[in-house]
Amino acid sequence: MTVASTFAKRSRADRGARERSGAAQAARIELSGVTKRFATPSGSLFTAVRDVDMTIEPGKFCAVVGPSGCGKSTTLTMVSGLDRPSAGTVSVGGKPVDGITAGTSFMFQSDALLPWKTVLDNVALGPVFRGAPKKEAQAQAREWVRRVHLAGFEHHHPHQLSGGMRKRVSLAAALINEPSILLMDEPFGALDVQTKAMMSNELLALWEQAKPTVIFVTHDLEEAIALADQVVVMTVGPGTVKAVYDIDLPRPRGAVQEIRFNPRFLELHHQIWESLREEVERAYARTAKPASANGGQS
Repeated sequence: MTVASTFAKRSRADRGARERSGAAQAARIELSGVTKRFATPSGSLFTAVRDVDMTIEPGKFCAVVGPSGCGKSTTLTMVSGLDRPSAGTVSVGGKPVDGITAGTSFMFQSDALLPWKTVLDNVALGPVFRGAPKKEAQAQAREWVRRVHLAGFEHHHPHQLSGGMRKRVSLAAALINEPSILLMDEPFGALDVQTKAMMSNELLALWEQAKPTVIFVTHDLEEAIALADQVVVMTVGPGTVKAVYDIDLPRPRGAVQEIRFNPRFLELHHQIWESLREEVERAYARTAKPASANGGQS
């Protein structure tokens, strides 16, 4: 090994250590007057979100709900820096987002795991990319695999796991980086009810340990209330913020299966659903119009 390669390796490791130490601090997220337009195949512009104003304080868990196509996922991509707004500003930690947001982990709807890598290697990818030595990265990954209750499955590949187990691997891969921001785009939407409840409990337990700032997109209002400190309701597309509700249920929440019977939970659900239902009905009416125009033919 040459001196140059050794120096480069150490530099990457030092940089990774600095990034890891900075990532532990939760960050404030602010969207101000954010609009996002996309070009369509016909050359026209499609507006996904319009004049979005949203603030999530450091260490808070924010759930975003709204009808399909209202721009929830688009909002996440702009916070992460994967996309940029057409108008308005997105700021993280008081600084405008002008590239990939440092200290951010993103958990997508799909598993986003590399099929040719084992559970351990998938979880270790973050530290490896940030310059950690392989042995150190694998030691961290092994601890996170244990935390998500997959000890004994380190050398399995994604296709050898159930859907819930793959979600646990994705969660470990996101949290091993000690993110200041955790973005979650319907991460449990494809799971059965029982597995979804178990994953929600695990997420809360792990989030309580480090308290990154979370934006959690979901279509499940009960899930949103059970997990979050605040719930943002978005309008039918082009989406904007219709209302923000503070969730004053005590923490730690305990099992999400049980908190749903709390009288305050039921009260909040009724209140938020009244607002959300209007937007869902408007979205449904839009999709029903073409069918009506064609005599109900699909």
